[in-house]
Order: sequence, then structure tokens, then C-alpha cells
Amino acid sequence: MEKIKLAVIGCGYWGKNLVRNMSELGVLAAVVDNHLPTASAIAKTYNVLPKSFEEILNDKEIVAVVIASSAVAHAPIAKASLHAGKHVFVEKPLALDMADAKDLCTLANEKKLTLMVGHLLQYHPAFIALFQAVKAGQIGKLRYIQSHRLSFGKIRTEENVLWSFAPHDISMILALAGSSPEIVSAQAATQVTQHVADIATLHLSFADNLKAHIMVSWLHPVKEHRLTVIGEKGALVFDDSLPWEQKLTLHKNNIVLKDGNPVAEKGEITPIALKQDEPLKAECEHFLNAIKNNSPVRTDADEGIRVLETLVAAEKSLKQKREIQMAETEKDYFVHETAIVDKGCEIGAGSKIWHFSHILSGTKIGSQVIVGQNVMIGPNVTVGNRCKIQNNVSLYKGVILEEGVFCGPSCVFTNVNTPRAEIERKEEFLTTPVGRGATIGANATIVCGNSIGEYCLIGAGAVVTKNVKPHALMVGNPAKQIGWVSHAGDRLGKDLTCPRENRRYRENADGNLEEIMENNKNEKICAA
Repeated sequence: MEKIKLAVIGCGYWGKNLVRNMSELGVLAAVVDNHLPTASAIAKTYNVLPKSFEEILNDKEIVAVVIASSAVAHAPIAKASLHAGKHVFVEKPLALDMADAKDLCTLANEKKLTLMVGHLLQYHPAFIALFQAVKAGQIGKLRYIQSHRLSFGKIRTEENVLWSFAPHDISMILALAGSSPEIVSAQAATQVTQHVADIATLHLSFADNLKAHIMVSWLHPVKEHRLTVIGEKGALVFDDSLPWEQKLTLHKNNIVLKDGNPVAEKGEITPIALKQDEPLKAECEHFLNAIKNNSPVRTDADEGIRVLETLVAAEKSLKQKREIQMAETEKDYFVHETAIVDKGCEIGAGSKIWHFSHILSGTKIGSQVIVGQNVMIGPNVTVGNRCKIQNNVSLYKGVILEEGVFCGPSCVFTNVNTPRAEIERKEEFLTTPVGRGATIGANATIVCGNSIGEYCLIGAGAVVTKNVKPHALMVGNPAKQIGWVSHAGDRLGKDLTCPRENRRYRENADGNLEEIMENNKNEKICAA
């Protein structure tokens, strides 16, 4: 295999550390950051080019990306990168939405690409030694795990402390337990930003009476990064705030009976020798070796999904103020009693299937999808997250809805061009992809085999007989383009400025619409 070239996307608080390590490992080819002065300064320091995300996707020499952007951007950046054939290392969390995480896992498997999640502490020499000691039976059967991740430092205003700090601790605990918890309970306190927890505790109950407790805070006056693992025959303590020779210790404590009463006897405390190594460098090397050798990674997408499932249950516990059985998260959607969902369907969290609708086998429906009355979907249809499908719509095999698509009442899709009741033509079914954010008006008809561009608007009653450009406004029979619409769905005037969001656009040389980015960004949001 030729020398690996990769790009780091996001050069901020944590991304700059990834840039440094990838540069030292000789694989850094470019950096991306929405703040161009930051990207330029980092690129100059490490003698690489600052590029746009679109340039990275189109660069065939760059075979991998490292994503260290804000958490909300992890899933869309990872998805675009995988589609472009890039191996992906994404910082935690893998995604903020379970459906997005599962889609990424499926896509990586289909493309035969490495997808690795940045659960850094699984690559720390102390945790690796602790894990090996547990598996070797040095402390016997596990009984209790406690993790504290406390500091007085950077305060987030978007993601709460559970999503920011706890993924590392959950990742380590799930690895030690060898399974996901059965019950999750969380409590939190908000002190700084409304609705953003600054302090939280998380309780996990596993099979075989194993319990775990996590406390996280960015308001704690004393820094504490400690993992305590207690077994039947002793305990192991990983304290990352101590010097290397003291980071991992084995405690041979014991409980004995004296005069019929249990008595605690302290035993020897033995430091465990460790090879000093920067965990982030080891994590980066692990990713590169997986690409070179086509080998599995320790923190793959499946592991990332298990961590995410625990976080989702913790968030649900916070909102509902109760214990959450993990089995509850498996069917976290609503189906009306008159609706039918066949076996073999996947429906994402928060979705709702209303009266007299039928979801046929093999259909995949994302999260937060609304399916109205008397709707038929399937078989084997894919519906993206946050779509709205109004009453009396049928989505046949071959229809693919990306995220955020609106299907108006009684709009019509077809899947074969020359149907006959008495002639079987299933082998002639055509695919109809509908791009993200598109709107299809009431009673419109979409003839199969045509692609519907993202954020376009198909007028009520229109009949679409050809491909539709992104952001195009289509009306009539046959449908013709009469203008452009913005991301928000508003018709654009001659100045091509959205009256709702003030986003500005222009027509490029290919006759397509593209957004004029602010802050000197050069990415094309809706290029051809």
C-alpha cells in the first residue's frame, strides 16, 4: 500500500492535537477548518495545505479523514467522507442520533472502509494493562466499577457534560463488562447555561449483579480522572492524574469473617509497571495500521453505537426522571393500533406511524419521521430521518427519501414506466432518489427513474418527468422549472437572497444554484 495521506477536519480545541500527531506520523496532507485564519495558521505550522471540505472529498490522493469538528457535524461529515471512499476516524460521539450512527456503520461495512471512534482512553497504556489484568482474573469476578472525570475547565453551551465527558468512561466500562447495561439511571445539575447540565452522575446495572457509577463535572475545583474496578479478590485503580509509576495500582484488599462478622482487611498495594506512551499517538497509529492491514479497530462503529445507546438512555432518564430499561430504547417509536408494521422493518427513535398505515417488510425508517394516515411504504424502501409523509401517500420499492423530505397529501410515486395488470414487471422497477430537504406538493406525481434534487420544491399537482436540480422550483404538467427556492423553502427573487434566513445564492457556470458562504468559507453547499 502506498503512503497514507489524510486530512484533519476541525483544528480547534482538540483537533490541533490530532493535527500534531498525524504530522509527526508523516501522514498529514491537509487541514480543514471553517475559520480560515485558524486553518491557514495550522497549515503553515505543519507545512500542509488548508483546504475546503469539498476539495478533500474530491482529492483521490487523500484516503482518510480525521473528524474533530463540533459534535453536531460528526455524522454528516462522516457520511459524506464514506460516500467519497475515505476511511474515517471520528472523535466521540460517533453521532448525536442513533439512526445516523447505525447508517454510518452500515455504510462503512458496505464500502469496506475503516470507521473508528475516538474513545481515547481505550488506547491508554494504563487502561490496556488494567483490562488485561481483569481478563486474566487477577481480581476475580467483577462487582463494581466507579469512574470520576472531574475538572474546572472549558464549559460547553451546546452539549451537556454527559455527552462531552462520559463517552470515555462508558466506553471503558462497557469493555470491562463485556456487555451493555440492562438499566440506566442519570441525575444532573445545571449551574451555568440553561438546559445544559454541568454536573451529572450515571448509574449502570449489568447482568450478574455488576454495578457501575460515573460522575462527570466541568465545575469541580479539583481535577480527578480515576477509574476504580473492584472484584471478588481485589481492586485495580487507574488514576490518570498521578505520575506514570503510580497511574495503575493493584490493591489486594480482602473481606474476612471474625466472630461471625465481616471485617475489611487492607492488603498490599502494588504499582503495575507501564510503558510510557502518549495515548493519542497510540490511537492514531492504531487507525493507520487498520487501514494498512485491513484489520479491525478496537473502537469501531459497533462499539460507538453501544456507547451511544447508553448515552441516549441516560438522556432519557434525565428528562423523564426515572430508571430506563435498555430494552425500552429498542422500540422508542409510536405505531397506532390500526397501523401495521411487518416483520423485518427498522424504525428509528421518535418516529410515529398513524392510522391505517402499512409498513412492508425490509423498509428502513429513520428517527423523528412522521407517517400520516393511510400511507403505504415498502417493501425495501428507505426513509431518512425527520421526513414527513402526509396522508394517502404510497412509497413503492425503488423510492429513496434522504433526510428531511416532505411528501404532501396524496402525492404519487411510480416504480415502473409501462405497467400492465396481467404482466409481471418487477425486474423493471426503477430507482427514484429524493434529495435531502426536498418538498413534494399535494397531488404531485413523480415518474420513476428521475432524481429529485435536494431542497427543491415540486408544486402541487405537478408531474415530474425528468431529473430535478437542487433548489429548483417546479410546476405544471409536465413540470418545468420557473425559479429557485432557498434551504428554507422560500422562493428566491432576482437578488437570490432568502427572505426568511437572508442566505445568499448565485447561479454557477453549470446553471446550478450554489450558496455564497459567509466568513470567507469556500464550500459549495449545493453544487451540481
